[in-house]
Amino acid sequence: MAAEQTAGDDSGSEARSEALREYEARMSPFVERFAADLTEAGMQRMAARVFACLLASDDGALTSAELSERLQISPAAVSGAVRYLSQVRMVSRQRSPGSRREIYMLRQDVWFAAMTDREPLINRWTATLDAGVSSLGEDTPGGRRLLKTTEFLRFLQGELRDVLKRWHETREPDGAGSDTSDTVTNPAPSP
Repeated sequence: MAAEQTAGDDSGSEARSEALREYEARMSPFVERFAADLTEAGMQRMAARVFACLLASDDGALTSAELSERLQISPAAVSGAVRYLSQVRMVSRQRSPGSRREIYMLRQDVWFAAMTDREPLINRWTATLDAGVSSLGEDTPGGRRLLKTTEFLRFLQGELRDVLKRWHETREPDGAGSDTSDTVTNPAPSP
């Protein structure tokens, strides 16, 4: 029995080693490049690496151990990255039924959700800018800059709503434009 278990462990280890070699050869260059792009845009480095790794994975979902192994980072680094990605609603956590292991997965339509989640932030900025215009006065140089900024953000917000609405309509599963082959499907429902 112990010999059978050892043989089973060896084949599981071989499969993991093969999966890791495939990851390093095919996916790692993309993951590191895209993570660098995200970091340059302002995302935390580890969060960017974890996100890019999940994005490139077959299921859009990996365990902490799989992320640690693929990215060669500590479980604590994975935890911190996932905490950030959860807060910005890009990743969710699931437990496998009957297991204590958590699976980290991309949220459905992650980019659409990330863009629509910006609206409360833009509303807060425009409210603060409006208050600044009132305080400084529209006739001052600073007040005019704040007013132009507010006008730009409101314009951007309206355009973004329209773009996201059109995007969502093209993705509706009613037949018209419903190609979802590039949509990450979560293996389990989000909490």
